[in-house]
Amino acid sequence: MILGADFIQFSLIPILIACFASIACALPGNFLVLRRQAMVGDAISHVVLPGIVFAFLLTGTVSTWPMIGGAAFAALFAVFVIELIHKLGRIESGAAMGVVFTTMFAVGVILLEQSDTSAVNLDVEHALYGNLESLIWLPSLAENSYLSYAALAEIPAELWRMIGICVIFLVLLVLFWRPLKISTFDEGFAASIGLRVATIRYSLVVCAALAAVMAFNAVGSIIVIAMFVCPAAAARLMTNRLLSQIYISVVIAVASAMLGFILASHVPLWFGYVNTFSSAGMIAVVSGLLLALACLFGRYKMRS
Repeated sequence: MILGADFIQFSLIPILIACFASIACALPGNFLVLRRQAMVGDAISHVVLPGIVFAFLLTGTVSTWPMIGGAAFAALFAVFVIELIHKLGRIESGAAMGVVFTTMFAVGVILLEQSDTSAVNLDVEHALYGNLESLIWLPSLAENSYLSYAALAEIPAELWRMIGICVIFLVLLVLFWRPLKISTFDEGFAASIGLRVATIRYSLVVCAALAAVMAFNAVGSIIVIAMFVCPAAAARLMTNRLLSQIYISVVIAVASAMLGFILASHVPLWFGYVNTFSSAGMIAVVSGLLLALACLFGRYKMRS
């Protein structure tokens, strides 16, 4: 059964982490898609890996702030190199992105294979699929309540991190709604009225990097790639209003996370199979299927 103590202990927290990770990626993903910079989200999900590995090699720990610092530095470095290749080599931006993010990801994989990361959950498999299934909650029920302080204190820290980054993004979205909206649809007009379009552009990259690194330990790079693009693109096909698009993208992100986890972890057991699927992979598959449905039945088609 899904409901009951087993669900609360083994499935509730992973589902919540996946949902908040998906929301954290979908919020900046909406603006990346509208700016036709969806590949930036893909690139960031790859380039954070060498940043995280370098941070681990320097500090010997995978704690939050070194990881954020390393990932943010790697993301900004990647953006700088992409712009440099685009301008000096006169290479199309998409090709420059492809070269940079595959190279940096490969460097991260090599560093992982050559480093001693046996003491922490940091290896190539976790980089791809994350650690979602292991983020279970086995609370001490001395007071026979899941809401007791002792029980809540044992919730994996990844959940609080993902909730925190979602709250930060929502606050930033409310505070900077007007400049974000104007610069997204018309950078020339935004610059003419005094908005710092370059600052806004790079701030979006930083937010995407923060979402990627916060979600990295839990869900790896697969969900991050899918959730930057699929919910926003699907929502864009269903509405031509920005606020409605953001609402719909969040609903799609949450639905993908919940359905994907249940299909991966519970449905095979219902049919008698011993082995389950990768939750991260299935969540990405579900988000892609929802995008395909939006392509078939969406009212509004994105123009090239």
